Amino acid sequence: MDKRQHLEKMVRKLETISPLSPEDKELLFGLLVSERQFEAYQDVVSEGERTKQCCLVIEGLICRYKLVADGGRQILSLHIPGDIPDLHSLHIEEMDHSLGTLTPATVGFIPHDAIRGITRASYRVSEAFWREALIDAAAFREWMVGIGRRSATSRIAHFVCEFVTKMKAIGRSDGVVCALPMTQPEMADALGLSTVHINKKLRELRQAKLVRIRANRITILDWDGLCELGEFDPRYLHLRE
Repeated sequence: MDKRQHLEKMVRKLETISPLSPEDKELLFGLLVSERQFEAYQDVVSEGERTKQCCLVIEGLICRYKLVADGGRQILSLHIPGDIPDLHSLHIEEMDHSLGTLTPATVGFIPHDAIRGITRASYRVSEAFWREALIDAAAFREWMVGIGRRSATSRIAHFVCEFVTKMKAIGRSDGVVCALPMTQPEMADALGLSTVHINKKLRELRQAKLVRIRANRITILDWDGLCELGEFDPRYLHLRE
């Protein structure tokens, strides 16, 4: 896969949230990007690291996470192809969390100086990156509400609705079937639940004919019912039509 194909994933993702002119896209296609392959369960960027580049998810699933003293992990967000999960590193020198792979992944690295240059050259590109960071923060707030206030089944339903909506926006799902390359323990780390609880609640959701998750694949059985259970309103994702 050549550099332009890598960057097309980023451009497609940015276009789901912000309009870009042909000139803006050509500026983005001109960015320097170096590719690196990662196995599953490797850190892409570690907490405490000082970086001079942003990472672009090209293939695979990456998570933002933190570890606590007893070794427990809290997954804070998921990142799919086209995402730049560490845009904040342009302005915050030291990582206060880690980015790690949940699957084998291809990651592109774009120098900070290149991103700064393109944002100075185009207001629309600068706005698109800024909007990307703000929407990432909006999704984080939804996750916080879920962990703090939603029931386990509602939390899982919201998680599934958000993931399918984001994958559909980049052409990776038809809105009914969607790959979810996560184990139940990983879902537990993301949702603040035990693996046993996750297993039980997924069975209840399947029995209620709302969603089936099997063999790393989501099958939506009742989208409206799942959205209602999860209190899912996609407006916080600010997706364009």
